[in-house]
Amino acid sequence: MSSPEDPVRLATQRALDAHAGQPGNLLPILHAIQHDLGCIPDEAVPVLSQALQLSRAEIHGVISFYPHFRTQAPAGVVLEMCRAESCQAMGAQSLIDHAREQLGCDFHENSANGKVTLEPVYCLGLCAQSPAVMVNGKPHARMTPAKLDRLLAEQGA
Repeated sequence: MSSPEDPVRLATQRALDAHAGQPGNLLPILHAIQHDLGCIPDEAVPVLSQALQLSRAEIHGVISFYPHFRTQAPAGVVLEMCRAESCQAMGAQSLIDHAREQLGCDFHENSANGKVTLEPVYCLGLCAQSPAVMVNGKPHARMTPAKLDRLLAEQGA
């Protein structure tokens, strides 16, 4: 890392300090770093490895195992698409296929224009109003491809 003022180093150290001495503190630390930075940059891993006495492979394994964690900052619009059973039964897969085609990306990627991050989610609690999506933390129910296109256009995506 380049300097003591490096934002990655500072966020990582804040997270380590906040959860020091707690058993099983890796997940809360990773959540804290992602909350601060929007992702868990690769530069944080060696710092975590040394501080927690875990191998880099162990830390990478945890980051890559949980789909919530990202190693690159999300785009300005985060589109989460429900993949749970109720939404699937109500046409979520065709909605997902439409989003992938329109955005030019797959889950855990940014759109071709760099404005949208596409993420899967496994229940938004809107089962009676399926299919559902969430855009920047706000849920939207009874989604159709046309409604999704309008919603993304409203977001500048």
